[in-house]
Amino acid sequence: MNKTIALAAAFALLASPAFAHAHLLSETPAANATVAGPASLVLAFSEGVTLKFTGIMIVGPNGAVAITSSALDPEDDKVLDVTLASPLAAGKYTVTWHALSTDGHKTDGTYSFTVK
Repeated sequence: MNKTIALAAAFALLASPAFAHAHLLSETPAANATVAGPASLVLAFSEGVTLKFTGIMIVGPNGAVAITSSALDPEDDKVLDVTLASPLAAGKYTVTWHALSTDGHKTDGTYSFTVK
C-alpha cells in the first residue's frame, strides 16, 4: 500500500509541469490603479510565453487604443512589453490579454485601470 501511494505521488510530481499555464502575475499600470497617462504597458506572466500567439487589446473611453509594438523582454520571456501609439487620455481602460505559454497552454483574462 505504501509503495502505491509513493508511486502515485511520484507520477503526480512528474506530471505537474505538463499542467503549467502562463498566468498573469503583475501588470503595469496595475489592475484597479489610477495613473498618469502611460505610454506603454508591461505584463509579467508565471511562465514563458510565445510572442506570436500572445497579445493584448486595450479599450478606453474613445474606443480601441492603437498599439505600436509588442515584444518579449530580451532577458525574460515571461515579460511582455507593449508600446502604445500615444499616451492615454483620462478615463477608464480595460485590457484584454491572451497568452500561449511556451509549453503550449492558452490563458486569457482582463483587468482595468484608470488614467487621471
